[in-house]
Amino acid sequence: MTDIERQPDAEGEYREHLERSATVWDRWSDWYSMSEQDFEPIREDLIGHLGLEPGDRVLEIGCGPGVNFKPVLDAIGDEGQLVAIDYSPEMIAKANARVNENRWENVDVRRADATTADLGTGYDAALATLSMSVMPDVERTVRNVRGALTEGAPLGILDLQRFQSGPLRLGNPLLARFLRWYANWNVDGDVRAAVDDVFGGYELLGTHMLGTVYTLKAGRTVE
Repeated sequence: MTDIERQPDAEGEYREHLERSATVWDRWSDWYSMSEQDFEPIREDLIGHLGLEPGDRVLEIGCGPGVNFKPVLDAIGDEGQLVAIDYSPEMIAKANARVNENRWENVDVRRADATTADLGTGYDAALATLSMSVMPDVERTVRNVRGALTEGAPLGILDLQRFQSGPLRLGNPLLARFLRWYANWNVDGDVRAAVDDVFGGYELLGTHMLGTVYTLKAGRTVE
């Protein structure tokens, strides 16, 4: 079979994964507050590592209902700008409701596929919490985000991974199946490997929850 003959199947799988993500996260949008509280200290620590300053322009990938908006806006101030991307209509609606409730005028919430969308350029930092591993094409998404960053700008990621060591690794197949059902996790994607390949390395900031949750920071350098 030629590459041309395989392409429609690959495109179909991509679209299926993308639309399933919208369905799954629409379903969980009403219950996101549970994970918001559990992950709040980890999120805030990651945002702190980005070194945000007043006036910075920040890109958030997979913003969900906007749980990161306040700490980001506290750092960049009224003169900064936050552009937030998500593909779930329900998450977008809740993010916009949060913006309206708080009367934030420097937040731009957009429904888009972060893998293929024109994200623009000139961002001083990018952030993705619990979102990069559900993208239909993880490496392509990372490359798209990198292209939107200015030289030296950091990308911060909080995400999930399989057990990395010890006897708990025996449960990885079950964990992967659960995460695919629960969050439409891309079982074929490897966020850390993609970031390493695209950015030429990263700093692992920490691991949590028996090693299944991690945070990392990478920076765009001159090509």
